[in-house]
Amino acid sequence: MSDVAAIEQFVKRYKELKTEIGKVIVGQDAVVNQILISIFSGGHSLLIGVPGLAKTLMVNTIAQALGLDFKRIQFTPDLMPSDILGSEILDEDRHFKFVKGPIFANIILADEINRTPPKTQAALLEAMQERAVTVAGHHYKLSLPYFVLATQNPIEQEGTYPLPEAQLDRFMFAINLGYPSFNEEVQVVKATTTDIQAKVNALFSAQEIIDCQQLIRRIPVADNVIEYAVAMVGKTRPESDEAIDLVKTYIDWGAGPRASQNLILAAKTHAAIHGKFSPDIENVQAVAYSILRHRIIKNYKAEAEGITENQIIKSLF
Repeated sequence: MSDVAAIEQFVKRYKELKTEIGKVIVGQDAVVNQILISIFSGGHSLLIGVPGLAKTLMVNTIAQALGLDFKRIQFTPDLMPSDILGSEILDEDRHFKFVKGPIFANIILADEINRTPPKTQAALLEAMQERAVTVAGHHYKLSLPYFVLATQNPIEQEGTYPLPEAQLDRFMFAINLGYPSFNEEVQVVKATTTDIQAKVNALFSAQEIIDCQQLIRRIPVADNVIEYAVAMVGKTRPESDEAIDLVKTYIDWGAGPRASQNLILAAKTHAAIHGKFSPDIENVQAVAYSILRHRIIKNYKAEAEGITENQIIKSLF
């Protein structure tokens, strides 16, 4: 099958996937789109929202519809790296045997990742970056596709350990979840207070998702689009000559090269789901907010004056 035909097929299957997820998840269309874009781009996502917005249900439903193995890890202050990665135990024959931890799944929901100390947060780093973990000197490959979806509660900050910038940078997207609209909330209440349960069918296999990820990487990108993405990221760095006044005034640190890579990858996927065979500047702009939001570090002045990341990113366009 040619890549053109493959993209047309991908658009059709993507619509079917959205319909299947919509059996359970009401509204949150933009959030579901961004999670799926990061999956097909091969990236990880950080979900930021207050409790009760169906983050776990959303991830579980997406995993079911994609036909992937799903595990949820509740992060707590006493969680140890071995609780995530697994550990070696002595079996009855007095041989060491490795018992795999919950990180060995296709989709990991790292719930409230900022509730656990840096040592345990770092245990996720190797898995996210290398798709492998090292335990007691042994290297274990994780099964592909591999995707970490972490959640963070933005309101309770007591007793939390903010994610270091190096780890935040590993997430392709930072996705803000808002409250549902009145009509959506009515639908949610109707759907969840009866004994009827929607059944989600698996529409993909692990190999088909890997094939889609490879198809996305083969999509050609014009030089001017790549240059636009790199220039946009360059403008977020206050010490750069290209930085705009808003950035110089309100930003301490800008985004690194991984942001440029993610902008192009996500723009390719965004173009593909809309049936386009090559991304343009509009596709880059469509994914820019979620990719740059967690990579620019505001200074005290920005906090004091109520300047948001979105305002700064919009000014880069």
